[in-house]
Amino acid sequence: MNTTGLLRKFMKINISIDDVSPHPFSSTRVLERCEELIEEFPEIKISLFIPTAYWRTIKSGTTTNKPLKLSEFDDFCEELRDLDPSNYEVGFHGYYHGIPNKSDNDEFQRISYEETNSKIDLMLGEVAASGLEGIFKKMFRPPAWRMNPDAFKCLSDRGFELFALTDLEYAVETYAGAHKEYAHTMSCQFPPFKPLKKTEKCGIVYHACEWDKNFLDSEKVEELINFINSSDEKEFVFLEDFCE
Repeated sequence: MNTTGLLRKFMKINISIDDVSPHPFSSTRVLERCEELIEEFPEIKISLFIPTAYWRTIKSGTTTNKPLKLSEFDDFCEELRDLDPSNYEVGFHGYYHGIPNKSDNDEFQRISYEETNSKIDLMLGEVAASGLEGIFKKMFRPPAWRMNPDAFKCLSDRGFELFALTDLEYAVETYAGAHKEYAHTMSCQFPPFKPLKKTEKCGIVYHACEWDKNFLDSEKVEELINFINSSDEKEFVFLEDFCE
């Protein structure tokens, strides 16, 4: 059966945004862009991935003096509680996101099983201290997509049931085949690094960080709206349904 025509017409769509945090150049301002998408598509599904104590120590202009623990930002947490669950879901994106004074982006790349277990305790503890236990789902996207098999196993043993991943070669190398054992998303698109194209499963990833070229700004919102409207049939889904 030739499915080419079907792929052009029907898309299962999920929008995800990484690094939503209390960082002054990130924050929840990206949610204003999300609300523009919701106004255009009331049934759109947006997955937010949040480091629970975001701490950048390397890249000039983005560093903070201390980790940005969610429990210390009441207004930020209140915004998360106020999100409409019919449009938004929230997942974990590491604790610090990087390794303080060594890197900003590879917290789970070389981590051991025991170290992962400790990180999970920190992530869950911060969520509990923030009063966000009913907001975060047990889904995980590794910072910069990098994660090794020990981390996969530990997270799975601790009840994480979905890993939001990529098929980018540099990241897949770190998985060492472990991603094949777990529920995951692949073949994501990253405007402007990857042009938007219609696929049966259309996962589109942006960032909340204003310094990132992949930041969801007004121009990208307009581009995304035009792209979605160009499909005759579409279904907006959260990541659990995207993985089916």
